Amino acid sequence: MTGFAVPPLRSGLPIGPGWVTGTGSAPVVFPYDGTVVADAPVGSVEHAVTALDAGAAVVKRVGALTSAARRSILLDVEAAVRARSAEFTELLVAETGKTRADCALELSRTLFTWSATAEEVAHIHGETVPLDVQESGAGLVGFWTRKPIGLVVGIAGFNAPLLLASHKIAPSIAAGCPVICKPAPATPLSALWLAELVREAAERHGAPPEIVQVVTGDAEVGRTLVTDPRVAAVSFTGSAAVGHRIAKDAAPRKVLLELGSNAALVVAANADLDRAADAVLRGGFYFNGQACIAVQRVIVCEPVREEFVGKLTARIGELTTGDPRDPATKVAPLIDEASTRRALDWIDRAERAGAKLLAGGRLAGRTIEPTLLLDVPEQAEAWCEEIFAPVVAIRSVPDLPAAFELVNRSRYGLHASVYTRSLAAAFTAVEELEVGGVIVNEAPGFRSDIMPYGGVKDSGIGREGPRFAIEELTVTRMAVIRPE
Repeated sequence: MTGFAVPPLRSGLPIGPGWVTGTGSAPVVFPYDGTVVADAPVGSVEHAVTALDAGAAVVKRVGALTSAARRSILLDVEAAVRARSAEFTELLVAETGKTRADCALELSRTLFTWSATAEEVAHIHGETVPLDVQESGAGLVGFWTRKPIGLVVGIAGFNAPLLLASHKIAPSIAAGCPVICKPAPATPLSALWLAELVREAAERHGAPPEIVQVVTGDAEVGRTLVTDPRVAAVSFTGSAAVGHRIAKDAAPRKVLLELGSNAALVVAANADLDRAADAVLRGGFYFNGQACIAVQRVIVCEPVREEFVGKLTARIGELTTGDPRDPATKVAPLIDEASTRRALDWIDRAERAGAKLLAGGRLAGRTIEPTLLLDVPEQAEAWCEEIFAPVVAIRSVPDLPAAFELVNRSRYGLHASVYTRSLAAAFTAVEELEVGGVIVNEAPGFRSDIMPYGGVKDSGIGREGPRFAIEELTVTRMAVIRPE
């Protein structure tokens, strides 16, 4: 395979009105073979402070932008990214190591997110309040409006760096808030290029370039950003452990946390087993298994256990491993060697605890082969924690009530799905499963970028999706008027 034609990216970090050079640097590495894609700028605590100063200084100016200006900026960004779709896709393959198909999907969802967010600008509104339902309110007129919350810090994960940055930046602009984005250290390039395009669009519509800034760097840089009292909201996508620490560090500022999970797929006795097996193959191994709503736990009702496991095992060979640049590749290496070692260790521990390895469990080059584990004990990490790798763990239970109970015996609660032909069972799942999203007869990894997306329990708080993120990043302002 040939190398990458990395687009010419501006040097430095977009901080303040221009680009700050003289930063440190670190290589961005192609996970498939370890080759260096590019040297990326690495920010410091001092850079974070400069960005905070600049962001705080333009809060009122950004908040005063007209709805037309904010909508136009968002649409311009969508058009600019669309015009560079091929280059962005190549860049995503290079810095994430995801397959070409997965990166093309991320690019498509990114474009939709920007256009959908633009359309939500016209729907930011308030309501009148009938104050005279109480005697003290007689003769008063009441209404509330939505106002920008203020300076936002958005921290994105490595597994979908362009899409996740877009879900932080676009709703902030729509709400009238300047935003400081901190991309994951392993995958900063697409966010830096996106910020350049946003700034160009902002300039065309009379907005300050500080409407978006990007600061890269280590955990101390992140802590500086989330603890500054001038920050009004922190939006984070990443692991539960880091998210919980951010929530403590950021208090009392508002936090929106999209955290980890170990999404379950339930197979009922009356399920279409072929479609359920297909959902596991599609939903358990996309993004190389590095997705918080990828299928990790499969819970099968006993009457169909053997048939379902047979169907799934017979098809696991369809998931070919290899170079993510090859369109035929379905699964490629994880983001780094440490993640690979951890996942292999968890597979080994599950086996030693009594699980049966049905497929995979070994390295093919740098790639973990698509792995199926049967009868995984509940206390094994491969079952109860987020493995973030191409690994699916299977257990069986007597019936659907037992399956739903097992789904809920998790500290996570982002998405879960159930395959069933029963409408009653589908509605029971919606009522009983303790998750942010219940998906019926589709993989738990289904996500429309306009739906409310988020979890419960250790999977986070708050909701993304343009409409819902805008609501999170605005505050109500009540007006009470006694006319003369």
